Amino acid sequence: MAFTSVFERQEYKYIMTKKQKAKMLEAMKAHGMEIDQYGRTTIRNVYFDTENYRLIRRSIESPVYKEKLRMRSYELAHDESTVFVELKKKFDHVVYKRRIPLKTKDAEAWLCGAAECPADTQISREIDYFLKFYKSLRPVIFLSYEREAYFSKEAGDLRITFDENILSRQSDISLKCEAAGENVLLPELTLMEIKCGAAMPKWLAKALSKNGLYKTSFSKYGSAYKNMILPELRKDTNYA
Repeated sequence: MAFTSVFERQEYKYIMTKKQKAKMLEAMKAHGMEIDQYGRTTIRNVYFDTENYRLIRRSIESPVYKEKLRMRSYELAHDESTVFVELKKKFDHVVYKRRIPLKTKDAEAWLCGAAECPADTQISREIDYFLKFYKSLRPVIFLSYEREAYFSKEAGDLRITFDENILSRQSDISLKCEAAGENVLLPELTLMEIKCGAAMPKWLAKALSKNGLYKTSFSKYGSAYKNMILPELRKDTNYA
């Protein structure tokens, strides 16, 4: 199976009720958008950060440039499964994502400093530089969610995803563990993300306006950090 390794696009996020989601699905269907071949899937992520959470602390300050490193799977992984190591950067509202597919055991060994990446590519070298620059990166949080992804037959670069049951935890931080944890977003709400290479189609902008939906800067990892990690850090008298 061929995997897309490089992405460059605009991303817009919206938090909505189930009723608003149903209305958006109606508008999407009327304009030829269809759910992708995978249907509803559970996505698992392991995010890497420094001991003092440098990456996410910078990210939630909304700088012009920010970056994240994560390992992702689209199913419950085992040592021989294919997972993705992803380096995600955002500059001036444009998202740049580089990813490389690896076996789970190879990805874990590489990111934890036990072995080199078995694939020598431009992307692996970029991630190697990232690992060396931040030095103390380690897996800090597990984040999962159920996703429905839709694509456009009219505009090939348009994708819309709906994420629900967004969960996070700081135990069993592994793609080889079942999805479970604390709610990052209220269960009755849905996170919709619009991903496009250029301008948003007019019909989509009208549908958002008609349903009272406005873009937000919601971050799954950022929200998990503020709700789960930060309160624990503040209990430490040495935390500034």
